[in-house]
Amino acid sequence: MKRTFFAALASILVIGAAYGQETVRVVFPYYSSATAPFFEAVVEEFEAEYPDIDIELTEVNWDTLLQKLTTDIAGGQAPDVAVIGTRWLTDFVNQGVAEPLEPHLSDDIFGRFIPAFLGPSELEGATYGLPMAASARAMFYNAALLERAGVDDPPATWDEAVEVARAIRDLDDSVYGFGLQGAEIETDVYFYYAMWSFGGDIIAEDGTSGLDAEPAFEAARLYKMMIDEGLTQPGPTAYSRENVQDLFKQGRVGYMFSAPFLIGQIETEAPDLEYGIAPIPRAETQVTYGVTDSIMMFADSERKEAAAQFLEFLFRPDVHLDFTVAEGFLPVLEGEAESEYFQENDQLRIFADLLPDAKFAPNIEGWGEVADTTTTALQGIYLGERDVEPALEDAARRIDRQLSR
Repeated sequence: MKRTFFAALASILVIGAAYGQETVRVVFPYYSSATAPFFEAVVEEFEAEYPDIDIELTEVNWDTLLQKLTTDIAGGQAPDVAVIGTRWLTDFVNQGVAEPLEPHLSDDIFGRFIPAFLGPSELEGATYGLPMAASARAMFYNAALLERAGVDDPPATWDEAVEVARAIRDLDDSVYGFGLQGAEIETDVYFYYAMWSFGGDIIAEDGTSGLDAEPAFEAARLYKMMIDEGLTQPGPTAYSRENVQDLFKQGRVGYMFSAPFLIGQIETEAPDLEYGIAPIPRAETQVTYGVTDSIMMFADSERKEAAAQFLEFLFRPDVHLDFTVAEGFLPVLEGEAESEYFQENDQLRIFADLLPDAKFAPNIEGWGEVADTTTTALQGIYLGERDVEPALEDAARRIDRQLSR
């Protein structure tokens, strides 16, 4: 009888415990083979500290992440939290599916972040996302190729960049001066580097497209001239960011632009490559591209407080540092930036020093459509199918219509 009683009591307790548990669904993108192990380790630690909360993880490729979230939202199946491209946040806020975080999180957590990275997630007077990953862009240059070409220092200006590319082009047919991206995501960004440095902007002060202005024309003419003179790899419109990085890792490109994660790739895939990192060439001004990915909470979540506890845990500096180091990103937390890893890493310090000059993609609804319109115009120019000014003026008119919807 006693055994029966205690067995029944145990069953009741188990059922009661299970009934009292909350399951928080977390969607995150694939950055590398290290991403899922990081989240799995965090969940194990978190659930040990918060036994009444279960975390359900779903990993999704970047290429399909936005579509999956859009479909889940439409079907009433949105997760509780998700890591997203910060540029998507404006659309989610305007659609009413993003939850402001201030009511759910402690004041302390907002003070942990480097302000430059928290800003892009602040919309309409509220914070809708926390920066999960942050990056900037710099110039990677092949030190051995520059030496062969008789160049002592990496180019600091666009005039110098042209001359260095010519010197490398003249070495032999197997190497190229400038690795120019012309396909897939961030093709437009590769163009903005030059446009920004000539004093232009994506969105002008009057709220219209900046593509129909002289800085944009000057940047496009520069890139087209470099293509026509053979200073880039042949057919840049066939090269994605990854393709250009592969050329660099093969030792076939004098210089190109990329993010801190390329450092780790070089260490693994091309450890003998002699290279350096420097700021992107300047014209009138020095610039870099700042990028953040954010983790957001969905308005329809019924487990907001449990989700908030997970976010508080995830952004402890010692916890989040493991993600930042494993993925090759820049620190988003002040505590990460003060760690020995970043204080003693000269290569990453170059990227960090560029942050005061960082420009971000504008927080506007339909940003993806604007980027696609820009990319299409640039590809027409690079292929010689369109002249610079008519192509960019047409793109600007289309973008203005997109912005006015």
